[in-house]
Amino acid sequence: MIDLDTHVVAWLYAGLTARLSLPVRQLLEANELAISPMVVLELQYLYETRRTTEPGHVVVLDLSQRLGLCIRTDPFEHVITQALQQTWTRDPFDRIIVAQAALDRRTLVTKDRSMHAHYPQAFWTA
Repeated sequence: MIDLDTHVVAWLYAGLTARLSLPVRQLLEANELAISPMVVLELQYLYETRRTTEPGHVVVLDLSQRLGLCIRTDPFEHVITQALQQTWTRDPFDRIIVAQAALDRRTLVTKDRSMHAHYPQAFWTA
């Protein structure tokens, strides 16, 4: 199972798979896909600020039906304990998304360079 960052989820929903390299697409096709609940909140934030066209729950429901995307259910206390160690960013979305992936040392598919610099299991190829 691999975790997805918010922009990857938004691109999958919008059908923008051309933004994903072949290795990324292959990784997505070969694994079960999961997200932190924080991704749902960030998608909702993007919707409320008019940067996306659909509410977070609509995006996640669609991708759960089409791709089997699931929302992680780790205890919040464990996620926050791990997030306290992610001192490299002030962005609460990034901090919790990385923390949740780090709980199980899961691959996190993200284009975010800062995540790559601080989370060894971050994956992306251009």
